[in-house]
Amino acid sequence: MYEPIRTKSVHTMAGTTSSDFPHRSREEELDIQLAGHLAALLAVTDEIRALAPSADLDAAAERLTAQVARLRGGATPVRAAVAAALHEPHLPALHQRAHALAGRALVVAASRADTAAAILAAERMDAHAPVAEPRELAPH
Repeated sequence: MYEPIRTKSVHTMAGTTSSDFPHRSREEELDIQLAGHLAALLAVTDEIRALAPSADLDAAAERLTAQVARLRGGATPVRAAVAAALHEPHLPALHQRAHALAGRALVVAASRADTAAAILAAERMDAHAPVAEPRELAPH
């Protein structure tokens, strides 16, 4: 029905082969993805810490920082100061976001068999689950 393509694609640059540019392995891609999820979880954790400081969140932030640095070859994540103008009703949404990010990190950590990151992500999911769950409204 269709005739096979006999010429090179017009999108192929002349004189280049696929080995001319660097490729990342699947594991390197997963490391990048996992570091990104954990860095995002760290940012949300910092926001929650600004609203409701706790020793648990402080410890979690330190562990997240260490994992991101490990995955990025020793480069520590950039941490921004959180504005103090945030208000309390924002807190449940932050916990929901943290729970979702920890879940994504857990999936990637499990796929690359990174036990330390998987345990940390699972612990963070458990920590944010009670606050992240939607509450039922009382009947009027």
